[in-house]
Amino acid sequence: MAETLYIRLGSQAHHTIHWLIAAGNNSSDTFEIIASGELANAEQLSELTEKAEQRLVKVILPSSDVILKRLAVPAKSNRAMRLAVPYMLEDDLSQDVDQLFFAYADLKKDSEENNCFTAIVEHKQMQQWLAWLHAANINSQFFVPEVLAMPENINGWSAIALNEGAGQQVIVRQGLWQGFTLDLATWQLQCQAFSLQQNEESDDESEQELSVQINSYSPIAYSEQLNIQKLPEELPLALMAQHYQSKDNFNLLQGEYKVKDVRGADIKQWYWVAAVAIFALLLNFTFKAVQLWQVNAKQAQVEAEIISQYKKAFPKTKRVRIATIKSQLNQKLAQLGGAGDSGGFLAMLAKVTPAFSKVSALKPESLKFDSKRQELRIQAVASSYQVFEQFKNALEQDGLSVKQGAQNNQGAQVTGSFSIRNGSQSTKTKKAVRGAS
Repeated sequence: MAETLYIRLGSQAHHTIHWLIAAGNNSSDTFEIIASGELANAEQLSELTEKAEQRLVKVILPSSDVILKRLAVPAKSNRAMRLAVPYMLEDDLSQDVDQLFFAYADLKKDSEENNCFTAIVEHKQMQQWLAWLHAANINSQFFVPEVLAMPENINGWSAIALNEGAGQQVIVRQGLWQGFTLDLATWQLQCQAFSLQQNEESDDESEQELSVQINSYSPIAYSEQLNIQKLPEELPLALMAQHYQSKDNFNLLQGEYKVKDVRGADIKQWYWVAAVAIFALLLNFTFKAVQLWQVNAKQAQVEAEIISQYKKAFPKTKRVRIATIKSQLNQKLAQLGGAGDSGGFLAMLAKVTPAFSKVSALKPESLKFDSKRQELRIQAVASSYQVFEQFKNALEQDGLSVKQGAQNNQGAQVTGSFSIRNGSQSTKTKKAVRGAS
């Protein structure tokens, strides 16, 4: 559960400062006081710095420094109304309006048709409170007068006593937008004034109707003619903490005193870090994309060269696909005879190669292989008939069966042909012929 630090500042630097750490609120059954205490003066606020670091901080202000006013202002817009209010109250205020700060609450009309609710405080006092917190490195986004943090009594008032140094103050909330904070002596005089007023009016109306009901959350001095309802005693700051609703309640920090979220700077820094990271990621993706494009281009070039070489080797092939070129090569090799086929084209070519090396004067013009007959046919050219005879003898020495074809003399050259088979195959063929006979 989130914890909140409540700080009740004094009017002057030497006044006592009250603080309380709590979890929950008046709408939660789990409201719990974690710690509480007092500071002798504003200079000791730094003792709360560590407590404020990981907690939400809400500041409660003495209502003796904040004037609450309700007005009925004829205006078409809130902006026009708020511009007019300082000058409407100018005669009721003891200071120049330029020295005062006016904060406004977004409330609906009350039973007396008031539509403007303002809290007035000296600029000097506001700046002093903020300076104390700044010196202690404490950040808060919520300021509220203490009477507005008191519970609202629909049937009357609510009151509590707060020890202030050697003396005592009485905090009273009179209604939605009314209340006051008085020292003990002034409160006793006020009680006497209430009693006299009721005595003067008691001839016309009953005392019960005239008596103001006050819900008291601590022992306070009062006149017997006041209707005091003694409720279970509460720690003043605990009572205010339970009724301090930041979502719906009034906040004095507005206008020129509105505090920017202190996390905003950190968030901006993280935005910069995230932006740099995203830029680096995009740069890496771009680099990888360029590399991929280069690889694809190189692959396309290699594939084009493979297809070109394949067509040169097999010019009769009409359609060549890189995906099937491997299987097409295997088919061509199967037609020519694989490495394990002793009677295939490649095997026959390997056997005749030594004869070409021995008789270099013989130049082949064409090679044809009959896979059915397992026969290699060579059309060649040489300078004389003796070269053809030498080539035939070289083939026979390598165990091949050679049938020499017709030879023609064409000027200075002689052309002729050879039909070459494996010697073993020829022997088997002869035996088969003999057996048949």
